Amino acid sequence: MLNQSYGFRLALAAGVGVLWALSFPLSGIAGLAWGVPGLLLAVTASRTAGESFRAGYIAGAAHYLISLSWLRFIPFPAGAYAAWFSLSLFLALFPPLWAWLCWRMAASLGILAPSPPSDEARWKVVADRLGAVPWWRLNLWFLLCAAAWVAWEMVQARLFGGFPWNLLGTSQYRLLPFIQIAAYTGVYGVTFLMVWFSVSLLTAALLLLRFPDRPMAWRRPLVVPALAMVVVSGGGFLSLLERPQTARKLVAALVQPSIPQTLIFDPSGTTNRFETLLRLTEQALATRPDVVIWPEASLPGGLSRQDFDQLVSRIREAKTWMIFGADEVIEDPREEGETEFRAFNSAFLLNPQGEIAASYRKQRLVMFGEYIPLVRWLPFLRHLSPIGDGFHSGSGPVAFPLGELGITTSVLICFEDNFPHGAREHADPSIDVMINLTNDAWFGESSAQWQHAANAAFRAIENGRPLIRSCNNGISCWIDAHGRLHSMRLSEGRDVYEAGFETLSVPIHPVRPTFYNRWGDIFGWTCVLAALIGSKPQDLRLAVHGRRRRSGLPSA
Repeated sequence: MLNQSYGFRLALAAGVGVLWALSFPLSGIAGLAWGVPGLLLAVTASRTAGESFRAGYIAGAAHYLISLSWLRFIPFPAGAYAAWFSLSLFLALFPPLWAWLCWRMAASLGILAPSPPSDEARWKVVADRLGAVPWWRLNLWFLLCAAAWVAWEMVQARLFGGFPWNLLGTSQYRLLPFIQIAAYTGVYGVTFLMVWFSVSLLTAALLLLRFPDRPMAWRRPLVVPALAMVVVSGGGFLSLLERPQTARKLVAALVQPSIPQTLIFDPSGTTNRFETLLRLTEQALATRPDVVIWPEASLPGGLSRQDFDQLVSRIREAKTWMIFGADEVIEDPREEGETEFRAFNSAFLLNPQGEIAASYRKQRLVMFGEYIPLVRWLPFLRHLSPIGDGFHSGSGPVAFPLGELGITTSVLICFEDNFPHGAREHADPSIDVMINLTNDAWFGESSAQWQHAANAAFRAIENGRPLIRSCNNGISCWIDAHGRLHSMRLSEGRDVYEAGFETLSVPIHPVRPTFYNRWGDIFGWTCVLAALIGSKPQDLRLAVHGRRRRSGLPSA
């Protein structure tokens, strides 16, 4: 916001995007995320809307192109780069729109002039104005900026099927006391507090530069959000100290074959893939687990009768349960004797007698990875993906009861555990533990596996129950109800991408549904409503003038 060339401002905007990307795994410098919203407002402060939009868009593009660069590793280069660029450049539209809305709300509240500052003389005027604004109006702006960011994330989780990957609050997945608020608000509450504090920090920095000899001037904007941080973190710390009732144990053996995606697409390698899975399964069964779990689409072509019989014989002999992912193809008879074949990305529950006791079909499909949008009208899109006709979506969650173990599970496939509202549907009161079957080998040995695990940690907190992750490669582990990741590979410093198996003992406590699990996105929808009201200047002015008349404050 100082007197610098516009080109330098754009370079700063790109730098903000880089800092934003570095706050997520693999780099995982979580503290950087706290400064991002405030810095976005700083770099989008320009005389014209066009300059402001370009700066915000460059920041967003830099962030998404870096943080989603793992999309490049999809073993189909044309589609990989098309997906990487198109998704990143689409998502980059949101940061400038958020900044524009924040500046618009500041003008409506009478905090700033309609045009945000762009040079040294004007930032001094802005700092003078910020120092004179009543504290309640200043904090109202901070809160509305935070609500607007959450509204953006709510849209991101739903628009065109949704892509709730790397929401701002997810960057804090290792800050356990702070993120326990997600049990009430979902991950959106963590995002809200971060944006609230970040915008107040920007205001405090401006006032410190303008009034270095008046400490109360710059401290004032930080008091309320800092107090909120202390209260939330203190409450989270106390919840971490709680000792739950004595738990049952579910001993789960996670088989991780680590089969490269290029080989999965090779039909001639089906036999070798099955032999690898069977060998690892036999080793895992020797540890006498309650359940053996294979990852998503362990055998993309499905199981042949001969392979299935071999698997069943092992399961019967061990007298254990099994959950595995595989493609499912069914015949759908049509009129005039025609038959349509429909494919599903499915999960199956195999009981100790070798019978299929339940099955679940994935509901939220990956665009271009599992289905091609608009392919009937735009057939050339088939050339951007190797999936052929793609998959159909399932109809709803399915409970997987483990019989005499007295434990009931539900399965989420692939990135379904990224959807807060979707995972909640899989965690009704009868469910003791959630299971995610995923195949992140699509993205090689990249940051995708780590980012996926960070997202999954919030689903466990939000629903108050453990989540087991079985991966083709990456972080096969279990996550407790407070979001802690438990994995022998991680704790022993072993390569998380290598083939093998892990036998984990997962405590199963009596289910205590969280507020979020009971009521869903009440907090998120409240933020959407607040952002909609804040986007209408006449409504904000009416609220401000009404408050001024009631409090006797002079007109701005």
